[in-house]
Amino acid sequence: MGFNDEFRDRTKKFSLRIIKLFQALPKTEEAKIIGRQLLRSSTSIGANFRAATRARSSKEFYAKICIVVEEADETLYWLDLLSESKIFPESKLKDIANEAMEITKIASVTRKNFKFSK
Repeated sequence: MGFNDEFRDRTKKFSLRIIKLFQALPKTEEAKIIGRQLLRSSTSIGANFRAATRARSSKEFYAKICIVVEEADETLYWLDLLSESKIFPESKLKDIANEAMEITKIASVTRKNFKFSK
């Protein structure tokens, strides 16, 4: 299994973890709003990486990887808000926030090291 397959699987598992987190959020209005934003950005990570691996050109691949980085960073923002606002216990967010950080780092390095084919 190569990098693309492994990272595609990792981002899908991450999305599934976020879905479970979303389901466990309190039913308050602010939790619903932030939760929907978190759900949208986190599931976009895997969807856009999958699209990147099916890109028709190096420019299309690069554009999709840039979206992955952006969505991963946004996911970290929403997780921080859930924690700092005390909507959800920080202790229950630590592992998933660490995974979001790792995914962000991997995608950022992939973007940084990408060389356009001529």
